[in-house]
Amino acid sequence: MLDTRISRRAALLGAGAIAAWAASPARAMLQSATRLPVPAFIDPLIAQMTVAEKAGQLSLMAAAWGGSAAPSLNPASRGPNFEGQLEEVRKMQLTGVFNGNGAEMARRMQTAAMTQSRLKIPLIFAADIIHGHRTIFPIPLGEAASFDLDMMERTARMASYEAAACGIDWTFAPMVDIARDQRWGRTMEGAGEDVLLGELIAAARVRGFQGKDLKANDAMLACAKHFAAYGAAEAGLDYNTVDISERTLREVYLPPFRVAFDAGAITTMASFNELSGVPATGNEWLLRTLLRDEWGFEGFVVSDYTGDEEMIAHGFAADARDATKLAFLAGVDMSMQSGFYRQHLPDLVEAGEVPMARLDESVRKVLATKALLGLFDDPFRRIDVKREKARSRTRPALALARESGRKSIVLLKNDGALLPLPKSGRKIAIIGPFAAGPHDLNGGWVVYGDNKLAVDLATGIKAAVADPALVSITPGSGIEEAIPGGIEAAVAAAQGADIVLLSIGEGERMSGEAQSRTEIVVPAPQQALAEAVAATGKPVVVVLRNGRALALEGAVAKAPAILVTWFLGSESGHAIADILFGDFGPSARLPCSFPRRPGQQPYHYDHKPTGRPNPSDDKLEPYKARWREIPNSALYPFGHGLTYGDIAYSELSAPATLGWNGEIGVSALVTNKGSRTAEEVVQLYIRDRTASVTRPVRELKAYRTVRLAPGASERVTFKLTREQLLFIGRENKPTVEPGTFDVWIAPSAEAPGVHARFELQAS
Repeated sequence: MLDTRISRRAALLGAGAIAAWAASPARAMLQSATRLPVPAFIDPLIAQMTVAEKAGQLSLMAAAWGGSAAPSLNPASRGPNFEGQLEEVRKMQLTGVFNGNGAEMARRMQTAAMTQSRLKIPLIFAADIIHGHRTIFPIPLGEAASFDLDMMERTARMASYEAAACGIDWTFAPMVDIARDQRWGRTMEGAGEDVLLGELIAAARVRGFQGKDLKANDAMLACAKHFAAYGAAEAGLDYNTVDISERTLREVYLPPFRVAFDAGAITTMASFNELSGVPATGNEWLLRTLLRDEWGFEGFVVSDYTGDEEMIAHGFAADARDATKLAFLAGVDMSMQSGFYRQHLPDLVEAGEVPMARLDESVRKVLATKALLGLFDDPFRRIDVKREKARSRTRPALALARESGRKSIVLLKNDGALLPLPKSGRKIAIIGPFAAGPHDLNGGWVVYGDNKLAVDLATGIKAAVADPALVSITPGSGIEEAIPGGIEAAVAAAQGADIVLLSIGEGERMSGEAQSRTEIVVPAPQQALAEAVAATGKPVVVVLRNGRALALEGAVAKAPAILVTWFLGSESGHAIADILFGDFGPSARLPCSFPRRPGQQPYHYDHKPTGRPNPSDDKLEPYKARWREIPNSALYPFGHGLTYGDIAYSELSAPATLGWNGEIGVSALVTNKGSRTAEEVVQLYIRDRTASVTRPVRELKAYRTVRLAPGASERVTFKLTREQLLFIGRENKPTVEPGTFDVWIAPSAEAPGVHARFELQAS
């Protein structure tokens, strides 16, 4: 059985600062994992292949016999039926398929490859295992809120354990794009707005997916995506243009990829977007000069779904043949779904426009990767129908889903200590479109999970209370449409209850790929429902379901208690009940800032100060960097999250100077003045006051979670070195300069916490 215990190494990585780790011998050891060994038999095998067969090894297609949800997750496939795809396997026109329908499908396809094709090269089976396989864990943005790296490594490990059992060798995860515009639907698939947190999570998820041995039958190959800067799409519009400076690219959007590769990821996916005028799929500077020559990446690059074909619509490629040439020579080793490589590479090689040596180079990487996965040793090592069933939705997996669910829930607000609720003696009205029913529980990008098997809110609440008869359920409205008489029924239910759980927010299909929103608010029918329920005067706990940060307004923002529950997956209802009734205290923190208004987007806490900063949110001054109506700050910033304790920060200790090659300890006393045990995520931020390149108002440099009993205090200490103060300088290279730095230990990115200054001395 899969070991889900906390590892000492994971705990240490979670507590430390990644900048210091990046300069350590530990990172040097991890870098060896990015090397791609090429077995001796690979080159003789390539020598036997025709050019068409080589192109087939670089062609990945959607499975004709797909998983139940697969057709709805991408544009319609133009491919053959299953029998036709088997014929492609026999002719060696495929390297593998993705999002297929389990072990039986994989068995039949691999059997055809190993018994009926000319060279018997095994297929690779891939899938979008984004946040679980059959057992569904919280969406990645939700898990990021936990700030719990060990937990995220364990959920990725469990997802791999389940998925590999049905033949899946390779997952298109983790998505490591930094997302700073909440209008972008794919925010839900990543780690949020912060670079450090994004780096740490990228490494944790790669370790989880790949395990200790890629040949193991519970390991999957990871694929860091989307390379690069997809999260910077203009206006948060999916697939849109990206135009940023090289400095911003290197400082914000590239670091999580570098860390993912250092942690062992040997595949990456080219992003859909153009980057400063050149589509990433055809960007030789990005995929060769930077990725391979500068970074030494030895793995292979796969296009995103028809990414090479889309260069025609970009206006970058003239036709399919031109798109093939541009993508391949730029450094895309494998084409996904377009079929362009197998259609046009042979002719391009024959015409001398693509060197045979370049073709062999890409084939060598793909075959070496298959060897690393153990597919040449045993092509059926992950294909086992009995194992597939035995590993699906096991008790440990469901227990982990519940644990990860409750650790992902953020308590935004708790006026008057309304939460936790008592389990008896109260009539509870659950109101809203997400009150009950097997829908909108798993969240986006789920190929194999089933909402019908997930636990809804009503089921979780009724299982937790002493008398389920005291719980009423009223939808009140649809997700994006009103229900005739719905508000009247909801008001009546609220009036008959002691407390209201208002379950509102986004539907499952409102976040994810191709789900950009212009107004990141609670949909109007649900907002009207909230206003009517609030007017009854009954205490309201808002239970948000969402795949991004939302701009809360009206009765929703004014509710005495607000929980952000994201999409929590298989054990949603039980996880929420665990927090609502205080069996566990809330410990999560926001990985993305909740804006005051949708029009603030893009917003991120580590913005630049500008030459005219507004000095205080309390007073909006004219001719300052603020909105006409609101200050330029978050309603709930990155890192915010309450506990059931009462946490206070005091007694900051920080030396006045940091030597060029030295180290200082910065510490604060953190006290729980409340009556309940609490887990606090203590965060360390810095600001470089004066530099040759302007610096953000704050940057997260480390964090640590501490558990405090009622009345207990703990002195939390962080180590700071010069390496943690690095930034990308004028030459687009890492640099650091002597000078004055602010340092905060605080509960969020915009909280005062405790503050001091120190000087970095010259060498």
